[in-house]
Order: sequence, then structure tokens, then C-alpha cells
Amino acid sequence: MIGHRIRQARIAAGMTQDEVVAALTAHGVPLTKGGLSKYERGGSTPKPTVLRGLSKVLGVASSFFLEEPDTVVRWLAFRKMARMGKKRQERVKAVAEAQVEVLLTLRRALEPVQAESQPPLTSVREPDDAETAAQALREYWRLGDQPIESVTGAIEDGGGLVVEDDSDDDLFDGLSGWANETIPVVVVSSAVSDDRRRFSLAHELGHLFMKIEADVDARTVEKLAHRFASAFLVTAATARRELGTRRRHLDFRELALLKQKHGLSMQAWLFRAADLGIIEQTHARSLFAKMSARGWRREEPVDFKGEERPRKLQQLAARALAEGLLSIAQAERICPGVTRTVDELDAEPPGALSARSLLRLSPEERNRLLVQAAEAVADEYEDGGALTGFESLSWEDHFDTPVED
Repeated sequence: MIGHRIRQARIAAGMTQDEVVAALTAHGVPLTKGGLSKYERGGSTPKPTVLRGLSKVLGVASSFFLEEPDTVVRWLAFRKMARMGKKRQERVKAVAEAQVEVLLTLRRALEPVQAESQPPLTSVREPDDAETAAQALREYWRLGDQPIESVTGAIEDGGGLVVEDDSDDDLFDGLSGWANETIPVVVVSSAVSDDRRRFSLAHELGHLFMKIEADVDARTVEKLAHRFASAFLVTAATARRELGTRRRHLDFRELALLKQKHGLSMQAWLFRAADLGIIEQTHARSLFAKMSARGWRREEPVDFKGEERPRKLQQLAARALAEGLLSIAQAERICPGVTRTVDELDAEPPGALSARSLLRLSPEERNRLLVQAAEAVADEYEDGGALTGFESLSWEDHFDTPVED
């Protein structure tokens, strides 16, 4: 258990074993790479001095290594570019698992009556089955037939978890899995547009809630997940209401307006119209060719501005802070920025760094900034300070691949 936690913290910090060993040596804790590897494999148990050194280097509390994790995430599919390396993939999963663990711990403490049961899965083999599965999930979550204001909000309100990866590149769109076999988890990149994020969220929901027949090949599975995503964002009835049941031509201005209304890209609207037989496939291919010629396949001429930022962790941390379950320091560690005043919520403090941005710095630079921050608030922790007395709680370039254990 300790070895697993050490490895989880190291991957979440984005550090190699060599980097951890070097940082430990700089802190006066000598350790070889072989020794660290042995700890991570569970071959031996580190001494308290080593655990304290690891907590400083990896940016976690010493108690983290001794806590038995009560959350297991079984990852299903990773929608990513082929050039996304295995190390980066493992870090995305490790960071997400850590956040899921925090989310579920807070949720159990604050929402103990919430049932952790999944919606029923729908057997899928054909595109029409994917339409049925998407409609079933909309009905289960009581979303009606209108545009979904926030797919992230729909997932969180439905009992699922959305985790945002704050990496600067767009090498992946989505990662999906089940926490404790009952709670849907979707990880999305913060580096992509809102319409692409919505589609990725819906696409991963397809992997979670479609029970694909075993003899369906991987390429077909991806097409079915695409069909699910389009149907979840815009139902067949809605698409026919917006476009008509049969059309000879579609106009780009029309598609742009529909994108801004429903949060489904212009390209996805073309696919939707063709899939439902509203337009002929030849007309769809002609419009795609025109979009390519104008450079719209990678960047469309209009943007969709949605509300697709996860809020559940921030909400639970603020509630735990208000109810005295977390101290200010603990709330900030779990959810940076949560202790800001209402007037400050819309503005990022100058020079502020997210927790993961801080982890990407070198250990020396990270420690320097942490020391500065500690010195700035030292008075608040002294007797009579403000913190005295608080209690504490003891799309084309991307593809989904099955996640290896």
C-alpha cells in the first residue's frame, strides 16, 4: 500500500525516479534509484525519515503514504493522439485518481445519502442502438429534449465526476472509467475549445454507458461512440426540428448558428444531418471539402462559449470549509483558490499557480515559492492569528484505446 502511494504521488508530481532520488539527496536523504524502485514495488518499507523526505519532494503530507485508499478507478478508454507518450498517459491517470479520491471522500462526508449506483447500460451493435443508448441516458438524467447548457454539469448532477487536466497541449481529449464500479469518471483537457470538450465528454459517456457486443471491432466502437455523442448533444427529434426532415442543401451560416445554440460543432452537425438522412452523403462530403479548403476543419469560423468547467470539487471544498470540516490551509491544498472572497472569484490572483502547475516546476523552484508563501502567511498561524482554532479532518487525430491495467 505504501509503495503504491509513493508511485502515485511521484507520477502525479510528474517526476522520474532519478529526479526524486536527486531531490531527496538535496534534502539530505540519500537513496538510490534501486531503493526507490524497491519501495514502489512493495519489496521493502521506507523508514520515517525517507517518508518525510518524500513528502517534501512530492508535495504531499506524510500521512498520504499511510492512508489506505478506498477508491479504485477502472479506466476504460483514452481518446488521445498516437504521439502521446506512456509516461504522460500515466501521469494524467495518476492525477485524476488522486482528485477522484478527494472528491469521493468529501462527497461521502457531506452527501452521505447520495446513492452510488450507475444508470443501466444499453446493449449496442448498430448506430440506431447508439441513438437509443444516448436517449436512455438523457431520460435517466431528466435532461429533456432541449439544448444541454453544460455537459459537465449534467454529469456532476447525475452523480458522475469530471476531472480537468490542466496541461497546456491538446494531445488528448478524454479519458473515461468507473470509480468503485459504480461512479462514472470522465477526464478532459483544459486546452481544447468548449464545443470539442462537450463532444469529448459525450463521447466518453458513450464508452461508459454503451454495452458493446464483444464481436464489434475497435473502429466500429469509435464510430458508435461518435454517434452516441452526437445523439446525446442533439437528439434526432431536435435535429429534424432544427433542420427539417429532408434537405437538398445546408448553409454554413445556418450551421454556425446551430453550433452556438447547441454547442455541437459545424462539422458534427454535418455528420448528424447525414447520419439521420436529412441530407445526402454526397452533399455532406461536398460541404466538408469546402470547409477544408477554408481551413475550418481545425478551427471553425465561430466559437461556442459554454460552462464546461468542473465545479463539484470547488463546491464541496467550500462547503467543508464552511462546516468546519476543513481548515483554510487544507481547503487550499485540496482546491487552490477556494478560500478567495466572492469579489475575488472572477479574477485570478497575479502570479497564482494551480497545484499541478506548481508540481511541474523543478523541486528547487517549487520549494522556493512554497517558502515565500509560508513566510507571507506565517502571522496567520501564530496564536491569535486568523487560522487559530480551526478544526481539521483527522477529434480525427484522436482515438480511444482500451486502457491497460
